Amino acid sequence: MKYLYLFLFVVCTTAVFSQTGNVQGIIFDEDQNPVPFANISSSSSGTVSNLNGFYRLSLPANQSLELKISHVGYKPITVKLSLKPNQIEEINFVLKTTIEQMGEVFLQNEKRTRVEGVTTLSPETVRKIPGANAGVENLLKTLPGVNSNNELSTQYSVRGGNYDENLVYVNDIEIYRPFLIRSGQQEGLSFVNTDLVRNVEFSAGGFKARYGDKMSSVLDIEYRRPVSFGGSFEASFLGGSASVEGVSEDKKLSAILGMRYRDNSLFVNSKDIEANFKPRFADVQTFLTYQFNSKFELSFLGNIAINSYNYEPITRQTNFGTITEPKALLVFYEGEEEDKYETYFGAFKATYKPNDRYVGKLIASAYHTKEQEYFDILANYRLGNVSTDFGDGNLGEVEFTEGAGSQFTHARNNLDALIVNLQHLASYQIDEHLLEFGAKFTHEDIRDRLKEYEVIDSAGFSIRPPLPDFANDQPYNPFDAPLEVFQSIRARNSTKIDRISAFLQWSYRTRLGDSKLWMNAGLRTQSWRVSGKNINSTTQHIWSPRAQISLKPNWDKDMLFRLSGGFYHQPPFYRALRDSTGTVIPTVEAQKSFHVVAGNDYSFKMWDRPFKLITEAYYKKLEDVNPYTIENVRIRYRARNDAEAYAYGLDMRLNGEFVPGTESWFSFGFLKTQERLGQREYIARPTDQRLKFAALFQDYVPRMPKLKLYLNLVYNTGLPGGSPQFEDPYDFQTRLPDYQRVDVGFFYALKEPNDNLSKNDWLSIFESVELGFEVFNMFDRLNSITNTFVRDASTRNQFAIPNFLSPRVLNLKLSVRF
Repeated sequence: MKYLYLFLFVVCTTAVFSQTGNVQGIIFDEDQNPVPFANISSSSSGTVSNLNGFYRLSLPANQSLELKISHVGYKPITVKLSLKPNQIEEINFVLKTTIEQMGEVFLQNEKRTRVEGVTTLSPETVRKIPGANAGVENLLKTLPGVNSNNELSTQYSVRGGNYDENLVYVNDIEIYRPFLIRSGQQEGLSFVNTDLVRNVEFSAGGFKARYGDKMSSVLDIEYRRPVSFGGSFEASFLGGSASVEGVSEDKKLSAILGMRYRDNSLFVNSKDIEANFKPRFADVQTFLTYQFNSKFELSFLGNIAINSYNYEPITRQTNFGTITEPKALLVFYEGEEEDKYETYFGAFKATYKPNDRYVGKLIASAYHTKEQEYFDILANYRLGNVSTDFGDGNLGEVEFTEGAGSQFTHARNNLDALIVNLQHLASYQIDEHLLEFGAKFTHEDIRDRLKEYEVIDSAGFSIRPPLPDFANDQPYNPFDAPLEVFQSIRARNSTKIDRISAFLQWSYRTRLGDSKLWMNAGLRTQSWRVSGKNINSTTQHIWSPRAQISLKPNWDKDMLFRLSGGFYHQPPFYRALRDSTGTVIPTVEAQKSFHVVAGNDYSFKMWDRPFKLITEAYYKKLEDVNPYTIENVRIRYRARNDAEAYAYGLDMRLNGEFVPGTESWFSFGFLKTQERLGQREYIARPTDQRLKFAALFQDYVPRMPKLKLYLNLVYNTGLPGGSPQFEDPYDFQTRLPDYQRVDVGFFYALKEPNDNLSKNDWLSIFESVELGFEVFNMFDRLNSITNTFVRDASTRNQFAIPNFLSPRVLNLKLSVRF
């Protein structure tokens, strides 16, 4: 019998101690970002967190155990716990930084960006700062070296480059823009949905070899992976947006969906042109991830955007000239413009990480755009003197006409483009060495119909193109040849471009005496072939070496010095292959530039709060330049590599907590960029914006901390004003007036994330609720984007008539997060 009791005792004891409980949660870093591949272990078992930072571990019940959480580069955490049988205990841990390590994989984000000279922007700041086209690009325009004088456009130029020279990535996937856009009014929404953004990094030059073949800048966006259910909603006079996110019960599937709608009528209906406008833009975007196991993940990024722009101008009066000699252009319109832009984008990315040393990625993406630009607009204009007599009832009216005429513009432009990419990226860590390499294949299939013409009539005479074959002296001597339109472009192109590119990059961290030293060197190459209907196929190659070095001396002052540069090439995209007549020139070569950037990063404390002063000086030497003209934001190339150029400048930014608990900054930029055609003298490039001052300021009322102020201020000296069609740009080197703009937003937080409200309060179901009032162009500054050149037959003069941007506009906004 005693053996029976002994047997039962052993069985029962074993059953009790074999029971288990589960502990699970998410590992975060100090910025509340999930930490993948953290080690979670006890004396009996262990596991690692997945790419979303989630972990789950089974532990013996009814035992006092130590749980250790560790990751390279972070301070380990040790906790004691005891679980009951079948208990599920959720514990979230925050790892803090302990050491600094070189490389994309192990170097903490803030330290890595400082070493590489990359600007990091807070997603929360991106969402809150007011602007006519709020978003990431709106914030970029407050940085030194980044210029744009069209608040309705998301396009920008960097350190003397044009709008086509900027790379944009979302989750390692290259993003493309529509082609036919000629005005910020037509552009619609930026691809980047700020409701989905987790991290924003921007480099204004001297960037690494792993980024693509463009010459000016890199905007690198990372969308977040949700770790719980949530969402947001925003509504204003300009439209609205909504997002929803969540994860599956087993934490393997995460999804986030964002929808946006925008109507720019509030801006464009307030211009000096009286018109019927219907500029409406909408898109839907999603980011999905599925974690198969701790080593393999599959994600999908998708976007559908539908933009429509209907424009029916009625009248326009633009006053210009001087106080003593005021003039005005008065225009009466007939006709309308109908534009449509539809873009579809989808990308799959597979990520494989078998161990802490190797990460491999395979990316497949497709971008399809269908664009239509149709217009027939007849403009009858009067050019004359304006009444300045305050006692006259016609004050401000055109009382004496010096010139009269008409202009008829017609377009039937269609474009259908399909771009397919297949890319492999990988990185391998060996002690303090990091190797990164990749290869990419791109196929571009573009079908384009370009049909435009312009007829100009002045004082009853048709103005012929000012070309040698059309020499005339109208209206003084009649010319009886058949009438010709002033400008006509007709082309049908079917163009295919195949590209193969690759890169190899090495990063290393070491010491130079008591100083810390980081080095990076890499090489890019690309081969592309242009073919198509009535095109003689051509193949070209480029090689692009690049390098960076950073030194942090062992000084009492926290300073870091950087030097970067290399040879940057930009193979022609379709738009750069097409000349001003619409003909595709397959022999256009890659534009080439040599960059050198020297920078200093100084971190210090002022008023017992953290501040940072970033200074960069740069020089660019450009060869085989493809000259272009800019019409608002549309670029038209000459498709000839017959120019050379240079750019140099100084960028400075001071950022920190000017108000405790908030981040603000002040920027200054100096730029000079010029080009010359052939052996002629240098003249200003279209992007030669000499001086820039900008400020982004956040504040709150001390006695009402929930009432907050956001200020966005930009001052740019004037850009070159352009030249009329068929004229020598060397004869037109005047500049537009300075660009000055202040946008301000006042927001009151009805509910903040840390508020403790009773369950009976209806606001308790939300994470945050804010009500805002925004004033765009607060001082009602009449900024101009381009000039319209009008001919006066009586004096044979051409007058530059400024095209003004939006005046002061008021907006109300409601933002909710749950």
